Amino acid sequence: MSRSPSLPDRPHRDIDPDLPPGERLEALRDHFEDLVTINDQLETQLENASERNQTLREQVERAERENETLKSSSLYVATVEDVLGDGEIVVKQHGNNQEVLTEATPQLVERIDAGDRVAVDDSFAIQRILDAETDARAQSMEITERPAVEYEDIGGIDEQIREVREAVEQPLAEPEVFAEVGIEPPSGVLLYGPPGTGKTMLAKAVANRTDATFIKMAGSELVRKFIGEGSRLVRDLFELAREREPAIIFIDEIDAIATTRTESKTSGDAEVQRTMMQLLAEMDGFEARGEIRIIAATNRFDMLDRAILRPGRFDRLIEVPEPNQEGREQILEIHTREMNVDDDVDFESLAADTEGYSGAEIESLATEAGMFAIRNDREEVTQADFVDAFEKIENDDSSDVVASAGYFYQ
Repeated sequence: MSRSPSLPDRPHRDIDPDLPPGERLEALRDHFEDLVTINDQLETQLENASERNQTLREQVERAERENETLKSSSLYVATVEDVLGDGEIVVKQHGNNQEVLTEATPQLVERIDAGDRVAVDDSFAIQRILDAETDARAQSMEITERPAVEYEDIGGIDEQIREVREAVEQPLAEPEVFAEVGIEPPSGVLLYGPPGTGKTMLAKAVANRTDATFIKMAGSELVRKFIGEGSRLVRDLFELAREREPAIIFIDEIDAIATTRTESKTSGDAEVQRTMMQLLAEMDGFEARGEIRIIAATNRFDMLDRAILRPGRFDRLIEVPEPNQEGREQILEIHTREMNVDDDVDFESLAADTEGYSGAEIESLATEAGMFAIRNDREEVTQADFVDAFEKIENDDSSDVVASAGYFYQ
C-alpha cells in the first residue's frame, strides 16, 4: 500500500515589529507568497487524494460484488416442459432427463410458456426467464456486408442467371405477381455443375441485389462431432432466418450432408444422416417457411439423396455447365476489363483455344497473362502474353508433387 504524502511545513510569520514600514511590507509580501505556494501544494495533494479515494471505492465495490457472487448459489439452465396452473411448472434440467415439479412467482408464471428456457436454483425454483437459445456459430454465418459481385461479373450463364432471379429475387421483390397468378413461388434452388463455373458467384450476386438477410454456410460446417449437434445447428440457422426474414440461406457444397443414405452403422455416418433429416424437416416442415429462400450448390449432383431433390424442397434444379465459345469470350472480356490490354488481343481465338475451360480457369489465364507482362517490364498485356499463359497452364501437370527442398531450384 502506498503511503500518504506528508504535509508541507506551515510557514511562520516571524517579523520584527521594529522594522521600518517599507521592510515590514516586503516581509509580509514574502510571507504571502509562501502561503500561496503552500496552498497550491495542498490543493494538488487534495486532488491526488480524491482520485485515490475514488479508485479505492471502486475496488471495494468490486470486491463486495465478487463476495456476493461467491456467497450466492449457482443457477442452472432448464427447459419448461409444461405449465399446470396454480403456479406449478414442470421443468427439465439441461444435461439430464430429470423432470421436476416446481413453482414460480405469479409475475413469472404469466410470462412462462412450454418450451421456454429458464434459470433455476438448487431447489429448482425458477429465478428468471432466459432468451431463446441460438447457436453463436449460426449467428456468425449471417453476411452483414454485401458481396461486391454483380450479375454483369458472371459470364456464359445468362439463362441460369435468369432462372435464379425468377426463383429467388423476384418472389422477394414482387410477391404480388405470384399471388395474382395464384401459384406459390419456388422455395429452393439447387445449382449443380463442374467446379469453377460460377455457382458461388451467382449466389453472391443474389445477395448483392436483394435487401434480404443473407446467411451463408458450407455443408462441411454442419458436420459435427457430437450426436445431435449438427441437427441443432441446422435448426438454429432456420430459426435465425425466421427472425431476420426476408432471408436467403445459401448452402455451399451441400453434398457434404445430403449424400445418398446407406446402411452404414458408424456413428459418423449416422450423425450426417441425422443432420440431413433435420434439414429436410426444416425445408418442408408443418410450419410455413415464410419469406425464406434456399440456394444450394454442389459439383457432385450424382451423390445427392433423392429425398432432397424432390419438388417442395428444391423446386428448381439448375445445371451450371462449362461455358461455350460465346460464354468463354464473354468471361475473357469480364476478367480483362480492368487490365491494360493491347488492341490486337483476339478474344475470339483465345475462347476457341480454351475449350473445356471453366470460368475460374479462364480467370487464371488472364492473371497469368498479366504476370507475363509484368515479368517483361511492360504495362500492356499482349496476345503473346495470353499465348504464353495458355501454354504454361497446359504444360502444368499438377499431379507431379515438387519436394519443398527443390521447389525454388528447378
